[in-house]
Amino acid sequence: MKETGVLAGEQLPAGTRSQSVAVALTVNGELRRLEIDPRLSILDLLRERLGLTGTKKGCNQGACGACTVLLNGKRINACLTLAVMHQGAEITTIERLADGETLHPLQAAFIEHEGFQCGYCTPGQILSGIGCIAEGHATSPDEIRFWMSGNICRCGAYPGIVAAVGQVAQEG
Repeated sequence: MKETGVLAGEQLPAGTRSQSVAVALTVNGELRRLEIDPRLSILDLLRERLGLTGTKKGCNQGACGACTVLLNGKRINACLTLAVMHQGAEITTIERLADGETLHPLQAAFIEHEGFQCGYCTPGQILSGIGCIAEGHATSPDEIRFWMSGNICRCGAYPGIVAAVGQVAQEG
């Protein structure tokens, strides 16, 4: 028996059509009503349909954390999550954190502690850090490292990342 299916990002076989599905999501405080392919990940919805490119596509397999966003306040890997599964959900991306020129406290702490080098992983690290703090998993450097271990930084900026998350957690 031959298995069929198309993974996120793959093309359908010639002559095959996919039905669109209506979905309503609140993205960064704005209600968005869209007709989408039911196989569309939240990551691809954000980047390709809504133009929110702050959320990065790293491995597209849930292993690096570059695509971390908040879904109803909880951190998720957007590359592994189908948009149609979250009708009515609230999604927060890096674009929502700053208030004009005023950075979110964790963004400011990342700068203060040099929690980034190339910056590619930074949006996912920051959203994951916000989730980590909200979950109560930021009481020590070891705890922060453990609970943020799903977010990879190829540049090795971990000491600054841990310090930034720890500072914001302490400031409460």
